[in-house]
Parts: sequence; C-alpha cells; structure tokens
Amino acid sequence: MDERRSVVDVVRRWEDSGGVWRVVGRRRGELTVALCTCTAGEEVDRVVSAEPALIDFIAGRDSSEPDDA
Repeated sequence: MDERRSVVDVVRRWEDSGGVWRVVGRRRGELTVALCTCTAGEEVDRVVSAEPALIDFIAGRDSSEPDDA
C-alpha cells in the first residue's frame, strides 16, 4: 500500500473499482480490512489501521456488500 494515501482512500478506491472489502478484525479502535475480488471474493490485500477516517467510513459495517447479498 502507498503510505502517502490515507487508508480510507485505499478502501474507497477499492470499492469504487468494484472490489469488495470485509472487516476481518476489530480491536481497541483498530480495524483489519480484507480487500477482496468482486468475482470470487478472494482476499488480495489487507489493511490494518486505527485511522479515525477509516473507522468513520466503515461506520460499524462488516463489508461493502449489500445486506441482502
């Protein structure tokens, strides 16, 4: 991951490009988010961050997939 971009920018760009993200860990204000393919849901990368903007962006959701998926 490019350290010059914020983590929320990385996750948002992933989602905007059609990828899926999933929260795979929550711990003391820190999130671990898996970046997955849109087709098979395979994990491609993972980000770990306590960046407040990421926590706000995730807003308690577990993934970028619709609830009825």
